[in-house]
Amino acid sequence: MDMVGRLAGKRIIITGGVNNIGGEAVRLFIAEGARVVVADIDETGGKEAVVRHGPAATFLRVDVTDEESVKNMVHDGVGWLGGLDALCQNAGLQYAGPIEEFDAPRWDRLFAVNTRGIFFGVKYAVPHLRRADGGAIVNMASLAGKRGAPGVAAYCASKGAVVAFGNALALELAKDRIRVNTICPGWIDTPFNDAAIAHMGGRERQAEFVRQVVPLGRQGMPSEVAPLYVYLASDESSYMTGQALVVDGGIYN
Repeated sequence: MDMVGRLAGKRIIITGGVNNIGGEAVRLFIAEGARVVVADIDETGGKEAVVRHGPAATFLRVDVTDEESVKNMVHDGVGWLGGLDALCQNAGLQYAGPIEEFDAPRWDRLFAVNTRGIFFGVKYAVPHLRRADGGAIVNMASLAGKRGAPGVAAYCASKGAVVAFGNALALELAKDRIRVNTICPGWIDTPFNDAAIAHMGGRERQAEFVRQVVPLGRQGMPSEVAPLYVYLASDESSYMTGQALVVDGGIYN
């Protein structure tokens, strides 16, 4: 029987693919007919994820801050997939705190995970996407990369770099039919935001802030962001590149 689905036959690598938005994206990729390399630093969670997802997925451990690790992930992932149609970079890190109390190691760690890791992935994936006569790169940024917020200046800087990097790459790679787009979520209800919530004084204060600031009056869920990965990795978005798509309940307006 022929495979059906919006991603039928697509070969996808996703970093940060074990939990939260990334985990939901993997589920949707497979449901839409893709084969997926789930790459993450969480080896235990990754192996459990592959058991859940079945033979359409495999797990590769990757530390996105280490160039050799990313190089090996792409090489081994493409070997398992037989090629590459989309690279989705979802791995990320968040720290919060007043800038005068922020230290260089945390600043460097944010940029190593959120920004340098995305550079490594692109560097090693582009030749394979070119061999496939084009494809998609989808990078995860944040509303913080489009709009600043107190207490998360370093995080905003790292995600703003991802947005700018994606804009430039879209122009550089257009001749190769490689599309580059960026996802910028706002407040999404996952443990990823725990650092920012702690800085705000806890969940009750954060919940009140969300009610006051988000026009839709609530946080989003991973299931409300992950479908963008499907769209941007699919041929449905064949005329879209260089965009930073905000999913934030209406804040960025």
